[in-house]
Amino acid sequence: MSDSDNDHNETAAPDDGATTGAADAGGQETAANVALPIAVNAQYVKDLSFENPNAPQSLSQLTNAPEVNVNVDVTANPVAENMFEVQLLISAKAENQGNVVFLIELNYAGVFTLAPKLREDVVRALLLVEAPRLLFPFARAVAAEATRNGGFPPLLVNPVDFAELYRRRYMQPQGQEAGAEKPAAAEDDTVGEPAGNA
Repeated sequence: MSDSDNDHNETAAPDDGATTGAADAGGQETAANVALPIAVNAQYVKDLSFENPNAPQSLSQLTNAPEVNVNVDVTANPVAENMFEVQLLISAKAENQGNVVFLIELNYAGVFTLAPKLREDVVRALLLVEAPRLLFPFARAVAAEATRNGGFPPLLVNPVDFAELYRRRYMQPQGQEAGAEKPAAAEDDTVGEPAGNA
């Protein structure tokens, strides 16, 4: 199972703990009663590669922000009943005046448990939309830290609309075959300010 594209929004917990998990006076349900049928069991860096092939010259000669091409992909595979490993794959290649500045490939994964007896389309949407949405902020932070440790400004991967990628992949007009599940999008990003002199 696969899908693809490219900060995340955080919400504060309710201030009034007394109402969490219970209906208010008007009978409205609180957020605690509308939990998603998906749980995160674990998340981890499965593979990480960073190449800085032209250092130290690339650090001292970088006067402009490099052009960065980023690709994002998602795959999901079962590991047990109602349990799946979802892999968020992020690769980026930075170039400046035709020279490679850095290359990064990250496989950030998570293990998720889904509620039983869900429809196939619901399972697919949870694994290819909701699961990568939960993983993305952590993967983005890992990529940013790797490029920072390589001597460059952090790579800030643009937010990815996983729902839109899913719609493009699985809700295309009739008569078009879905075919093999392949990456659906690539995105260009930039990395902050030039690194300057090393």
